[in-house]
Amino acid sequence: MTALGKLFRTTTFKLTLVYLTVFALFAVFLLGYFALNTRRLITEQINETVDTEITGLSEQYRLGGIRRLVLVVDVRARRPGSSLYLVTTFTGEALAGNVTALAPGILDNPGWTETAYRRLDESEPPGYPDHNALVRVFQLPGGFRLLVGRDLEERERLYHIILGAGRWSIAIVIVLGLVGGLFVTRRVLRRVDAMTETTRSIMAGDLGERLPVAGTGDELDRLAENLNVMLERIEALMHGLKEVSDNIAHDLKTPLTRLRNRTEQALRTAKSETEYRAALESTIEESDHLIATFNALLMIARAESGQARDDMSEFDAAEIARDVGELYEPLAEEKGIALKVEAETPAPVNGNRELVSQALANLVDNAIKYTGPQALVDGVQPANGATPEIVVRALSEGDRILLTVADSGPGIPESDRSRAVERFVRLEQSRSQPGSGLGLSLAAAVARLHGGELTLEDNHPGLKSVIALPREGPVQIAG
Repeated sequence: MTALGKLFRTTTFKLTLVYLTVFALFAVFLLGYFALNTRRLITEQINETVDTEITGLSEQYRLGGIRRLVLVVDVRARRPGSSLYLVTTFTGEALAGNVTALAPGILDNPGWTETAYRRLDESEPPGYPDHNALVRVFQLPGGFRLLVGRDLEERERLYHIILGAGRWSIAIVIVLGLVGGLFVTRRVLRRVDAMTETTRSIMAGDLGERLPVAGTGDELDRLAENLNVMLERIEALMHGLKEVSDNIAHDLKTPLTRLRNRTEQALRTAKSETEYRAALESTIEESDHLIATFNALLMIARAESGQARDDMSEFDAAEIARDVGELYEPLAEEKGIALKVEAETPAPVNGNRELVSQALANLVDNAIKYTGPQALVDGVQPANGATPEIVVRALSEGDRILLTVADSGPGIPESDRSRAVERFVRLEQSRSQPGSGLGLSLAAAVARLHGGELTLEDNHPGLKSVIALPREGPVQIAG
């Protein structure tokens, strides 16, 4: 297929031809309407002029008879111009005027008629075509006939000028339309071809490719920009999937190996029922840890895929904060940590209650792990020997609901906070604590699912984790 043939087969060019045809038809109709109305207007002007002259000449006949009428008509007939005059007897004999020949029967039919004629002062040779005129025949008292008319040459000349200009205008419009259509189509086709080549590269596996943007801000640019955003999201998801696969292979290999070694050791060395029971309990504990890891991965996948949107409803986030605080309070007391909940005012949120509860529980669980006696091992002492403290809050801030967990532990350096929310990422200070590195990842995924975000801030000392969610219902402004 040649480039020109391909161009003529494009949808854009076909649409251009359709629009051009419609516009040309409209232009033909408009020019025809204008020409016909111009012709009608000239005809009406002729009618008015002739009627006025006949009225005046009839008055002359009434005042002075046929002699006076003949004199007046003779004077007017000698003037240059396109007016036609003829006065005849009842037998058709010409008495005065500037018309020498008319179509047969014209004088016998009073009223308006369009006829061929020949003027008295014409010098054309015999056989030269007659002119056309619009005339009115008026019968005077006594049987005399009066004919007054106007030549139609000016009307026809103007009519043909308009039609000729219209034809040229339509021809120019069609030519310019075709040229413009070809230009636009070729330009669009080049951009579409560039997009096609890019998509082929992406399908071949190069997810870093992006659709070209011309910078014109037109529909193709907006389409390319939206597709590029989608490609960036796909690339991020594919990169995350690869990281998850690698992290699963590395992080789960150790517990699985440990599980197998313990089972094998029990088979080789266990001598009594007590030893077998201890080996089985250790295996169950390790299996529970693996199951919890996979459950967390499934919850993250569910949140990131948007499947949980089907289970969204309105609930009070303050109630969730109180429930989570009540759930973890015994564990916090066991570790010598004061767990406080500040959630007195309603905090309406529309979302998945289960996932939001799990996200907040993960933040509280992390805070308990890294606050308290274990902080001493990491070289961090509570300020002034005070009791370690964790504060869970649910508060309204403008059009957002904030669920915060603030602790007095070692915190997370600012440079590591962006990495801390990635899957299976465990910072150096957390290596000594049990966990899979999925708690913050789940909280971040849940926040994104609800149109919010998870932020990590400095609590001076410690870490302050904030889940910001869109508020449901009218915004309450503090008085």
